[in-house]
Amino acid sequence: MCKAKAVLLALLLAAASHAAESIAGKWLMKSQQVSGQDTESRPLTLTIVQTGDTLAFEYSVTLNRTREVSLRFEGRIDGSALEVKDGAGRKIGTARILRKSANEYSMMLEGPNRPTALGKMTVSADQKTLTCESDAGLASGQKTHTIQVFTRQ
Repeated sequence: MCKAKAVLLALLLAAASHAAESIAGKWLMKSQQVSGQDTESRPLTLTIVQTGDTLAFEYSVTLNRTREVSLRFEGRIDGSALEVKDGAGRKIGTARILRKSANEYSMMLEGPNRPTALGKMTVSADQKTLTCESDAGLASGQKTHTIQVFTRQ
């Protein structure tokens, strides 16, 4: 009986050490602004799945009733480099995600022939809205500021 209690306690402690991240879930983009201008976009879904202390991010769009993955990456949210892959599984860059607080995460995405994007992802206090803000420099030297607002599905 004591052995069973010890195993149960160990399982409970392991689960507690990997508490659910507020950012985990399925998010549908409801609006997007690029450099202060509202910008139309295909329906974009961001799915974030947590397994232990690892998060898997997947961005997908729906085209002709078919979901197509545009990019994905997974790893720990400790700021270490994560490999970013396109929908075909080819490496297209790296991402770094770092938990700043219970509802805020900093991010960096970069890759060859792509502007480096730095920003943050913030989950609202009611856990229903995810706001992603990023800044990127284009090859032309122009800077863009993008704000994407997602609702939890």
